[in-house]
Amino acid sequence: MYHENTLRELLKLTAPKAVLSVYLNTEPSKGSAEAYRLRLRNLLKEVDLPQDVQAVELFFNRQFDGAGRGVAVFSCVEKDFLQIFPLAIPVHDAVFVGDRPNVRPLADLLDDYGGYGVILIDQQGARLFHFHLGELQEQDGMFGGEVKHAKDGEDSAFRGGQTRAYEAMIERNVKEAAAFAVDFFEKKHIRRILIGGSDHNVALLRTQLPKAWQSLVVGTFPMGMTASHTDVLERAMEVGQQAERKREAHLIERMITSAAKGSSAVAGLEDTLAAVNNEQVMTLVFLQDYHAPGYRCQDCDFLVTKSEGVCEGCGGVTETVPDLVSRAVGSVLSHGGDIETIHASDALQQVGKIGALLRY
Repeated sequence: MYHENTLRELLKLTAPKAVLSVYLNTEPSKGSAEAYRLRLRNLLKEVDLPQDVQAVELFFNRQFDGAGRGVAVFSCVEKDFLQIFPLAIPVHDAVFVGDRPNVRPLADLLDDYGGYGVILIDQQGARLFHFHLGELQEQDGMFGGEVKHAKDGEDSAFRGGQTRAYEAMIERNVKEAAAFAVDFFEKKHIRRILIGGSDHNVALLRTQLPKAWQSLVVGTFPMGMTASHTDVLERAMEVGQQAERKREAHLIERMITSAAKGSSAVAGLEDTLAAVNNEQVMTLVFLQDYHAPGYRCQDCDFLVTKSEGVCEGCGGVTETVPDLVSRAVGSVLSHGGDIETIHASDALQQVGKIGALLRY
């Protein structure tokens, strides 16, 4: 399991020769263990790092138990480094060789599936879930005072008192559930919240959440308190992804509008790379399948689309890189920025497939 800080730590690894990054889809639907080992051998055929290739193959042949739906492996025998991330979400088969780990696929997964908190709420209590990268990390629950309806046949005054007590107990239970949820999600560093329950209970809970936490609620859905965590995860991911697409559309619109005004945003590869080189990027935004070859300085990591062999930043020697976007992802994460991977957007396509919101 990994988080943003894990990726930043990974990016601190640099090697004079190379780091081997391997992503392999191990879904059962893709075939047996022998099938993915064969795909792995084909991926590694052109890699001229015999010790690292051996280390990766040894892991898959002797240690990997086939659990999960994907796996990422980073190897640098020269630095006595081997790090493995089993994944509950499938990845595309890929191999990368560079002076540092290629974390772009992990960053993509983190952007889509990282840090979900779910609350199931009813009149008496709540169930809480923390899902991260398609897996249940933790769950908890709380139940407040018993809620009793007034009975038929009781006089109106008594029934009125019962009704007020009934409503007060519900409000108290939901208020306690909101406080319980905030404490739970705060400890888990939740990035987005989904609420399941009846429309009335969901609306009541939202009014009890502090404004800062209300802003993290990305969707709601009907679901009973007895649902299994598998059902909760499936529905939460469905609703969450729908909400994520809407949020991304608003983000892109804001970025493009600000870039057009020359105010705290840029669009297009050249301007985005300039912002990356100047460590201005707060949020890097790009289409998932966008790749662009270019150059980087071996001394200062300056990224450019064209080069005469000399870095315009420090005068060092430049080298070709197969994907400037992956390099930009690594640089932004290393300097504390965020990544937004966009699956499809005509608006972003039209402005060059990449852009950024800036710190200043």
